[in-house]
Amino acid sequence: MTWRPTIAALAGLCVALSTASLPAGAALANPPGTPPGVCPTGTGYGPPLPTSSVTATKIQSGFSFLEGPVWVADGGYLLFSDMAAGTGPYNVQPSTIRRFTPPATFDTFLANAGSNGLALSTDAQQIIAATHDQRNVSAYRISDRARSTVATNYQGRAFNSPNDVAVRSDGVAYFTDPTFQRGNRPDQLSGRTSVFRVSGGQVSLVDDRLRQPNGIALSPDGTALYVGAYSENRIYRYAVQPDGSTGARSVFVNYLGGPDGVTIDCAGNVYWASGSDSLIHVYSPTGTPLGTIRSGTSGTTNVAFGGPDRQTLYITSGPRNDSGLYSVRLNVPGYPY
Repeated sequence: MTWRPTIAALAGLCVALSTASLPAGAALANPPGTPPGVCPTGTGYGPPLPTSSVTATKIQSGFSFLEGPVWVADGGYLLFSDMAAGTGPYNVQPSTIRRFTPPATFDTFLANAGSNGLALSTDAQQIIAATHDQRNVSAYRISDRARSTVATNYQGRAFNSPNDVAVRSDGVAYFTDPTFQRGNRPDQLSGRTSVFRVSGGQVSLVDDRLRQPNGIALSPDGTALYVGAYSENRIYRYAVQPDGSTGARSVFVNYLGGPDGVTIDCAGNVYWASGSDSLIHVYSPTGTPLGTIRSGTSGTTNVAFGGPDRQTLYITSGPRNDSGLYSVRLNVPGYPY
């Protein structure tokens, strides 16, 4: 199946949305980094956490291994991936997209999705998924679950196992490609684990020097791309140009804890899930630690804001075969993935 035109057409709008084309001090209705309609302009925010140490509440556990939450505002529900143990000759992990509708309803949204990290397309009509089953990035149309392809390969070589994805408000997408769900399938990238960009249907390399890149997110103004290098215990920051290309890389945080999934709030604060200590570490846009959020006792994997005002932080956390969904109310609204 070919990539449906929705995302590709919107990707061509990136230059029109660039801050370079605006008068000094002007505000964008949808800043380039922010999913459309998420963050109001001209709003000031205070501290994001009620206290420096917050504990989330368990909603439900007993799942296989949860990842990649994304809030779908039109339906008022949260989607997330549930990955089982590897099967078959290549030891590939099956994955189901499950749905949580507050306050307490869980059901299966899409079986055999093959997904890990999830995001929304710019028109909010498709789920953009890092899909390790086919070693690609896919789009699932929300209305009928039809699957199409966003990124197939890089220069004819299969990806390892796409893990997490971020989509800019103009449709430019970024994703990480570690080896975590590659299983026994052959390595076609000569041992490299990388970050890629998809713009106008074309896949470009952002960086192939990272060891096991994992969570990925954009700043609200679109000028910074954050990537967690899991095997380096480090978070990197890339300068982003108006056309979506990336410039210089710097260390955002020398992080001890194994950075997994991430989300951003409308003030630009960064929320990073840590698998080793089960905490969400919260940082200011300059990398200053602001506090932590605890959920469960092990295996915190990912985060996303949701709810009617997007001030509820949803967290996937817990040991394999008893993974759970948690939530906590915060002071600042944020990204739905």
